[in-house]
Amino acid sequence: MTPVAPYAVTVLTMFPEAFPGPLGVSLIGTAWRERNLWSLETVDIRDFSTDKRGFLDDTPAGGGPGAVLKADVVARAVDSLTGPKRPLLYMSARGRPLTQARVKDWAKADGIVVLCGRFEGVDQRVLDARGFQEVAVGDAVLAGGEAAAMVAIEACVRLIPGVLGSGESLSSESFEDGLLEHPQYTRPRTFEGLEIPEVLLSGDHKKVERWRQEQRETTTRERRPDLWAARPAK
Repeated sequence: MTPVAPYAVTVLTMFPEAFPGPLGVSLIGTAWRERNLWSLETVDIRDFSTDKRGFLDDTPAGGGPGAVLKADVVARAVDSLTGPKRPLLYMSARGRPLTQARVKDWAKADGIVVLCGRFEGVDQRVLDARGFQEVAVGDAVLAGGEAAAMVAIEACVRLIPGVLGSGESLSSESFEDGLLEHPQYTRPRTFEGLEIPEVLLSGDHKKVERWRQEQRETTTRERRPDLWAARPAK
């Protein structure tokens, strides 16, 4: 039997020392270090600067504060990569939101390539020329793309078969059917005067499932009215 190649993750960054970070711990870390279910490569963008001082940015065209990563430097870093073609992601506050639907598509590929910006961002021309998808992890601006990249990578890697223990737990998570997940409880039965909902201790599986569905609907309606409004009519 031909061995299956691991899910290949490549990160283009000015700070390769930031990785693996939280990607190296728990089940995801074990799947990388010991089980070879996915691989992690970091590429230092600085290595592709032709400036003897290693500069890879310049002032924004049209003026303004800060600096912009140069198109030619980023292009050389991207073009140095080998292997199967993979989705190219650029972590950016102006990108389309990271969603479970997008993650599921990327998880079906051979892997992903993630570009981490800094300063004022990356020259738009290289993003367009190489076909990057701009991805935002929330409505907030970060100092760089590394933390956001870890979020996107973890979201993809955890969907690789065998990385997490239970496929059933994946199917009942938030966003899988347009709803947020129901609240969870475990022992002790009483904590600081607060009880586990009685229905969860009833042993009646139909009642439990009905309660959980009601909780998911209520939570989604209250916390994410955008998701609730987007649900298909029954």
